[in-house]
Formats: sequence, C-alpha cells, structure tokens
Amino acid sequence: MIILTLNCGSSSAKYQVYDWENKDVLAVGIVEKVTIGGSFITHKAKGKDEVIFNHDCPTHTDAINLIIKTLTGKDTGVISDMSVIKAVGHRVVHGGDKFTKSVIVDNAAMEAFSAMQDLSPLHNPANIMGIEAAKKVLPDVPHCATMDTAWHQTMPPESYLYAVPSEWYEKYQVRRYGFHGTSFLYTAKRAAVLLGQDPLKTNVIICHIGNGASVNAVKNGLSFDTSMGITPLEGLIMGTRSGDVDPSLPFYVMRKAGMSVAEIENALNKKSGLLGLTGKHTDRRDIQAAAAAGDKEALCAQYIEAHRVKKYIGAYQAVLGRVDALVFTAGVGEFAWFMRNKYLEGLEGIGMVYDPRKNELSHTRNSETIISKPESKIPIYIIPTDEELVMTEDAFALMQGTYDTHTHFTYSFQNKDYVNKGRAEGLVHDLKKNPELSEILAKPR
Repeated sequence: MIILTLNCGSSSAKYQVYDWENKDVLAVGIVEKVTIGGSFITHKAKGKDEVIFNHDCPTHTDAINLIIKTLTGKDTGVISDMSVIKAVGHRVVHGGDKFTKSVIVDNAAMEAFSAMQDLSPLHNPANIMGIEAAKKVLPDVPHCATMDTAWHQTMPPESYLYAVPSEWYEKYQVRRYGFHGTSFLYTAKRAAVLLGQDPLKTNVIICHIGNGASVNAVKNGLSFDTSMGITPLEGLIMGTRSGDVDPSLPFYVMRKAGMSVAEIENALNKKSGLLGLTGKHTDRRDIQAAAAAGDKEALCAQYIEAHRVKKYIGAYQAVLGRVDALVFTAGVGEFAWFMRNKYLEGLEGIGMVYDPRKNELSHTRNSETIISKPESKIPIYIIPTDEELVMTEDAFALMQGTYDTHTHFTYSFQNKDYVNKGRAEGLVHDLKKNPELSEILAKPR
C-alpha cells in the first residue's frame, strides 16, 4: 500500500510517497513558486540522484498534476500508476478548537477549515486549495487531514486563555491555539523513547526552530503551554515574524506612520523578525556569515533571537517543575549549531549544561544526538522531526478504523527498536564523512 502526503503552502506543495508494507520512503519533493510564475519541482527518489526541473504551475491543481507526472514518469517515477495510492494525508495548519485529532476529510471538515481562515490567513487557504486540488486528481481514495493545532487542545485554561473580555472567546474564539503540533507530537514521543520513560509521564521542553519557530512545554506527555498564540505570530523571533511585542505597538506605529490595519499586519508577519532586525536576511546561515564578517546588526539579531529562546526555556521550566529533557528540532534546531550555542550559553544554572564540541558535531537529519555534558541534570537532545510519518500513520489508521487521540494510540516510532530506513542509510554516509558523529548518537536508556 502506498500513502501520499501533501503539505501545501500559499506558493508551494511538498510531498512524500511512503511504502507501508516495507515501511520505507520512496520519494520526497517540493514544487515551488506555485501561482506566482517560474515554478519548478525538486524531486528525490530512493536510490536516485535529486532532480530539479522547471514547469509552470499557475494553480495548485497544476502542481498536484506535476507531482503525479513526476512520481509515475519513466525516469523519475517510483510507482507504476496512481491506482497504487490508497490514501492521501494533508497538513492543515489551523483547526481551531474543533479538532483534537486527525480526521478523514468530509464536507463538515472542509467547512470547519474554511471557518478558520480568518485565524490563519497565510496558511489555511493554501491548505484548502491543496486538498481540493488533490481530490480532483485522486477522487476515489480517502483524504485525511492532520491539524497543527490538534496537539495543543490538551492545554489548560491558564495556558490558552488571554486576559481579555471573555465574550471575545465566546463570540470570536479568541484564545491561544499553538502550532507545529505534528512536529511536537513526534519529538515528544521520541524523547520519551530516548529517556526510557512512559510517554504519558514525561516532561520535556521542545524548541521547534525554523523560519517559523515555537516552543512547547509538554507535561505528562501532553501539550501544557506553547509560545505561538491565536496565530503563528506570537512568541519567538522568526524569519519574518516579530514574535512577542507590546500589544500597543501596532496602534502606535499606525498613528505615527499612517499605516492601515492590513499594512501593519503584513509588516509584523512578513517584514519583521530577523528580516526586520538585519534589513536583508532571514536565513540563519546568511546571518552567521554576516556576523562573522563584522556586521553588527546581524550579530545583534542573533543575540536578540537567542535571548527570546532562553526566556521561554526558563519560563517553561518554571511551569513544568520537573524537566526530563530539552529538545531542539526543525531546520535551525537540527543544523544551526552556532545558534544552539547562543541559545544554550548560560543555562547551567537551571541544570542544562551543553558540550560545545558535541554541539558542533551535531549536524545531521539522519540521527538523534545528545549534546549535553555528563554532569548536566537535564539531557539536551537534537531530534530530527518527521511530520510526514505522523501524517502517514494517521492516514493509514483512519483507513483501518484503528485511529484515536495520541494518548490512546501507539505510533511505530514509539518502539525503542524503530528504524527509519532512509535515515539509517543517510547516517552511514554521514559517519563516513564525520566519524566523530558516532560519539554523540543518542540511544534509548
């Protein structure tokens, strides 16, 4: 059985093809610049070199068709035809408080996703377009949706309610929702495996840091608090998002600069964060290079970002009481050791002692690593996330009628003997290039 997963953004469509029987990834890829011109696909099939080629995709339906053509093509294909695909899993960013777990997409679900568009104007419209496009191309298979917000529905009122007039929550659903839930689910379960603990008795702080970034406090295996809010704008400093600001700041700037609501919303979401601080960079690698070359704004941006991360780590340690592990994941969390240095410097006083050499060695998506010193009271792990696997397993279980909320459902990656075949093969190559990496590979306790 083959399961296809799709993650559609406003101008992109990521995909993965998974062979359920062999528990193996057959292909991954992304179509970029959908709807805006100059579209191209980057495709990597198992056992083959990555290929990139241009193909205009004015709509998401065109992008889905391009993906299918690529997956079945003579030179790029990994399946004979689309009839072997038995389910499609979709990522939906905002499910509001309507969903506590993944669902098979029906008319009611689509109506609920549409109702959330005001809360997620940058994400839900694209997610919906992707589902509609995929249903046109693959109308006879079940389509399943995994919501980023579902994981956080276990948060207590003290975490999710804002101190604003209560009718705002009752009438307009104003509350903290949180995001990156699929990533947090995967990394929380894997952290429990590495710790050798019951996942529902494990307390961890997880930092999902990429262009978008958030922190999650997980208490007894459940989301207890998270840094993103009613939208993904709140919390950490991100590539183009401001993160936390004084709520009066937008009104002050609107009065001073004569900006409209739409303009200030666009500025906080697309012109702030690291881009706003540096004036030109969002990629941490570019910022690191600029800082090393003496760019004071770039160096300052790094320390401002790190300061915000540290504040959330400390705050979440306070609300959890006991912390079993600190975890970093996502693009920056997994690869940017130079930023992890700054996040972790000075945390010895709260029991988190990292090893700079181990931290620099940890630069792989093919294995979990541990970068804390032996004397650290709290272990520090790097756990490469795998949102696509969560979506795949949810879709399969929904098809079989065996799916439930994560507290009553066991994923394959919760087994201490779980192996990701593709990553295992990649690790062999990583170790050839960097034999010292073997010193920091994390194994279940």
